[in-house]
Amino acid sequence: MVKAKGMTEQVIFPKGEKIANEHFSGTAWLEVLVPEDSTFYCPVFNVTFEPGARNNWHKHPGGQVLLVTGGRGYYQEAKKKAQVIRKGDVIRIPPDVKHWHGAAPDSGLTHIAISTNVQKGDAEWLEPVTDEEYTRLS
Repeated sequence: MVKAKGMTEQVIFPKGEKIANEHFSGTAWLEVLVPEDSTFYCPVFNVTFEPGARNNWHKHPGGQVLLVTGGRGYYQEAKKKAQVIRKGDVIRIPPDVKHWHGAAPDSGLTHIAISTNVQKGDAEWLEPVTDEEYTRLS
């Protein structure tokens, strides 16, 4: 068992490297489980968010699937109400749907992110989820 800030979970996959880019607010880690290649067109990542961490709004031309493996957080599509997501949830995100996902303020979140049909193009990263938007959720 690993006791991380806001979350006690059994570790399934490695936490990976700390994400250091402008597409995330807060602290998150990424481990590549299946790299992008021309055989499967389906890279798979383990993403771990500290409490309050989240990614920016973004879209995937080929869609995305999230498998929540620990903690609690949010998933929101543009112009829709945010959903609380928990361990065991499966989120199917259709191609080109603007969305974001991340941890709740009082819980970490870990999910497997599967980028589907990547031959259709790279994710389009958009604006950050503002602190005001995020605070309204809790």
